[in-house]
Amino acid sequence: MILSQLAVQLYTLRDFLHTAEDIKITAKKVRAIGYSAVEIAGFGPLSPAEFREILDGEGLAIAGIHASTEAILETPEKVVEDLDILGVTHASYPYPAGIDFTSQASIEKLAAQLDASGAILHQSGKTLAYHNHANEFLRHGAGTVLDFIYASCRSEHLQAELDTYWVQYGGANPVAWIEKLAGRLPLLHLKDYAFQSSNQPIMAEVGAGNLDFPAIISAARKSGVKWYIVEQDVTPGDPFDSIKQSFDFIQANLLD
Repeated sequence: MILSQLAVQLYTLRDFLHTAEDIKITAKKVRAIGYSAVEIAGFGPLSPAEFREILDGEGLAIAGIHASTEAILETPEKVVEDLDILGVTHASYPYPAGIDFTSQASIEKLAAQLDASGAILHQSGKTLAYHNHANEFLRHGAGTVLDFIYASCRSEHLQAELDTYWVQYGGANPVAWIEKLAGRLPLLHLKDYAFQSSNQPIMAEVGAGNLDFPAIISAARKSGVKWYIVEQDVTPGDPFDSIKQSFDFIQANLLD
């Protein structure tokens, strides 16, 4: 991983993105920490063009976007339009809202919809990726729901945005899954997995938990990851402090 491949998911900073001025201030802070790219999770009060103008002004590239589940499944042509405006290749399906992973019919319908939407993005030179949480690691036949989804979709129609914390939380091995998805994994979410004295797992800054990030990054290099994206849904304090802590650890320990 090189520094220009490192981004931060703006969902981490969602409480600081309510107005255009908020977004400008946040972009400036992100750039000052050292990040040169972001992943977008919604445009807030702005159009895609306005959002891009702010990021361009602060020298921040865009690694990709988390489009809404509805847009990806129902209006993928609009997702392509947004990606074109942003000058971006990757859109991720963020969360399987309303999907019953205990229902074969529900899983099959989702996979078919993802494959169809991914085909539309692929025809336009774009990439649809699937961002996992833990519920996709429910057992399903000889594997998991996530195995079934990827097996049901053509690789050019559905790529992966693996999340290290949620893989571990789901009882799987992040390194093994990175290796399994070699050539199909353009995006990787980096968040650490720590434990509290109450015997409950928590999200943590990269390097502040128990995941083997040297092994994770080594596997990711071999698997062809293009963007390494720091995301921390919940932080113990100021999220800007948390993304800086992750950045500092990555810069000191994980860059080529």
